[in-house]
Amino acid sequence: MKFFIENETIEKNDFYQPESLSKRVVRGGIWVFALRIINRGLGFIRTIILARLLAPSDFGLLGIALLAISILETFSQTGFQAALVQKKKNIESYLDTAWTVSAIRGIFLFLILFSSAPVIAKFFNSPQATLVIKVIAVSTLLSGFRNIGIIFFQKELEFNKQFIYEFSGTLVDITVAISLAFILRNVWALVWGGLAANFVRLFMSYIIHPYRPQIKLEKEKFLKLFSFGKWVLGSSILVFLITQGDDIFVGKMLGVTALGLYQMAYLISNLPATEITHVISQVTFPAYSKLQDDLPKLRDAYLKVFQVTAFISIPLAGAIFVFARDFTQFVLGDKWLPIIPIMQVLSFWGAIRSIGSTAGPAFQGIGNVKIIFKLQFVILFILVASIYPLATKFGALGVAISVCIATIIPNAIAIAYLARKILIETRRLIALILIPLITTVLVVISIQYLNAFVLPVTGVIHLIIFVFYAIIAYAIIIYLADKSFDYGIFNTIKYMMERTWYGR
Repeated sequence: MKFFIENETIEKNDFYQPESLSKRVVRGGIWVFALRIINRGLGFIRTIILARLLAPSDFGLLGIALLAISILETFSQTGFQAALVQKKKNIESYLDTAWTVSAIRGIFLFLILFSSAPVIAKFFNSPQATLVIKVIAVSTLLSGFRNIGIIFFQKELEFNKQFIYEFSGTLVDITVAISLAFILRNVWALVWGGLAANFVRLFMSYIIHPYRPQIKLEKEKFLKLFSFGKWVLGSSILVFLITQGDDIFVGKMLGVTALGLYQMAYLISNLPATEITHVISQVTFPAYSKLQDDLPKLRDAYLKVFQVTAFISIPLAGAIFVFARDFTQFVLGDKWLPIIPIMQVLSFWGAIRSIGSTAGPAFQGIGNVKIIFKLQFVILFILVASIYPLATKFGALGVAISVCIATIIPNAIAIAYLARKILIETRRLIALILIPLITTVLVVISIQYLNAFVLPVTGVIHLIIFVFYAIIAYAIIIYLADKSFDYGIFNTIKYMMERTWYGR
């Protein structure tokens, strides 16, 4: 069986082009990945501290406020930024119109959120959420006035500048939130931390990029952006209903405490999807846009992205599944033990979504966003049909099962359709999943056996030992598979490193 991904043909002159597209993509990926690691690492520390200080109901209270903002932001999404990144021509003439629309949208979102806060709180039977929603609403106003010039960081793959811009807000958020957590010991630590971060990002957007937007609304420019953005809007609405609809259902039907527990399980188990997919989509979408007229290079780039995504996300999901109990008990505390089965079910969903989402940036890059919208509609239909009966029988765990079921088939269809579109054999993609999947299953089974019969003890040291064992075992089996079946992951990693450092 042959798994090797052949490298794209490299012309002699490419060796002397230090800023080739592939080099910029990989180097950009390193910056984005570093940003996500730092952001999530610091955010994870904050979550653990607050999990020790606060009750699940406090997290549920914050979750209600964030859901309210997500609803309005999603249903008013313009898709203009994606349209600007996707455009091959000069986009400067479009920037003022895009910024003006963003500013107007920010003002309206703030007014709507502020005035409707009591209604939203009443819907969730949580009157104490009213003030939280009103304060957090200010963040939508600040976001609307950010400098539109920062779009060039993504379009031109200048993710080192994106790193500085994003990290400045993260650093302020972490500092304020953790400091206030020890003083206030309630949900307001997160509220003020998030608001401070938005202030800093607004300020930094004008410091780090020289473009100065002006109020201008040109009908022709607006319609051109909207012709692409309308599908992004439709897709964003469906993504929201798919990824946040379960939160709304849990918060309304099962209560604030159940929502806090569910969101914590979701946060941890969703790591493969949110971190890997975010990094890949942010880097590959603009890269695919530049390669949309070169099918062989686009196909080769997608295969590498698919292979690396499966190689990382599948074992991460396996780790979350097997270490869920130890992590919850010794890191979060006993009050969070009900999240264990929810986290384990959602770990499957995280891996499925991570791999399936590799198709999204490719579809956007080649301008085919309609298929994304249609497939997300299928996911939503399955979710709506299954969530109530499963939640009635199994509670929050049933909601997690529903989410997992709704994701499998549509994501498989998306990858298969894209494979046909860019002329990739579906069995080739399946082959790239099998090696990390089989390896992960073997490692998980061995850990379960060792935990039950060889080292049946508990504690932080026990957790650390098995984490190191899992990493080493996975690496050894993957190495053997790479040598025996030409899986090619090390060739791919070597290739990406050469592109990064030598431009090759």
